[in-house]
Amino acid sequence: MKFRSATLKVKNLEESLKFYQEVVGLTVDRRYIDRPGVEIAFLGDGETKIELICMDDYKDITIGKDISLGFEVDSVDEKVKSIQDKGLSIFSGPFQVNPELKYFYMMDPNGLKVMFVETI
Repeated sequence: MKFRSATLKVKNLEESLKFYQEVVGLTVDRRYIDRPGVEIAFLGDGETKIELICMDDYKDITIGKDISLGFEVDSVDEKVKSIQDKGLSIFSGPFQVNPELKYFYMMDPNGLKVMFVETI
């Protein structure tokens, strides 16, 4: 069995696409209108994708406080600088809990924690 995707309902597709493309660095794999009032976009280059779903009549997004998506980066310090250069803020961290791992969190436009991790 393969992990295919993580689905996120979003309030504003353009805002979420901008975050996941410009901050996280994902590319749009495909984007389409599913039916009137429902637009879907898949992001990612590998076999696992992030699916963003925006529905005109569904703007009350509830995301659990203990859920996060994690992305590997070459350098946490460089990623923090890149995010701050864009005028965005870090939610928490950076943390280095052991000699091999460093990470920090920021929030996506819908309130989902996004973790950037460096393996040292």
